Amino acid sequence: MQDEYRTVPRAGVHETEINRSRFLCALAPAATEEEAQAFIASVRREHADANHNCWAYVIGADAAVQKASDDGEPGGTAGVPMLQMLLRRDMRYVVAVVTRYFGGVKLGAGGLIRAYGGAVGEALDNLGTLTRRRFRLATVTVDHQRAGKLQNELRATGREVRDVRYAEAVTIEIGLPDADVDAFRGWLADATAGTARFELGGETYGDV
Repeated sequence: MQDEYRTVPRAGVHETEINRSRFLCALAPAATEEEAQAFIASVRREHADANHNCWAYVIGADAAVQKASDDGEPGGTAGVPMLQMLLRRDMRYVVAVVTRYFGGVKLGAGGLIRAYGGAVGEALDNLGTLTRRRFRLATVTVDHQRAGKLQNELRATGREVRDVRYAEAVTIEIGLPDADVDAFRGWLADATAGTARFELGGETYGDV
């Protein structure tokens, strides 16, 4: 599993104009290929009168799924540079659609490649990105007496508290970078006088 990746926080659109052609880049987060395809279809419906709706998406933290389409532009001049821009920026779980309204001036292959890749780059800069980092899930079980203080100390030291459950004891679910696990065990023993139980779980990604 990759240690971290970037994605977009929400859907958004950024427009640029090059030699009288309008390029509208729509970006959106997409957890699955189905979500990416649904977003592409919605942009196509919205801009059914456009000359081209070219697209690219990357799904999976390790970029396992990478697809792109030139949608009628000369082969390799639209979808591929869009995809390359997403990969260059370490973007994952994201879909980009660049809608082109032709302005009467041909850009040539090099111009198209720069325009489509650049439209995605500008849209990413405009919309902003967020970084998601790999964490180990872990649970800390502690008595009620110590639970409140421990939660405060966890948050004060920047630990990610994901869930708290109250029963006979209090179970606190946290996310930890792999490299911090051993140091955290020691910190927890000190903070709870050795009374807390600590269990490691699986891996997930969380916002940095």
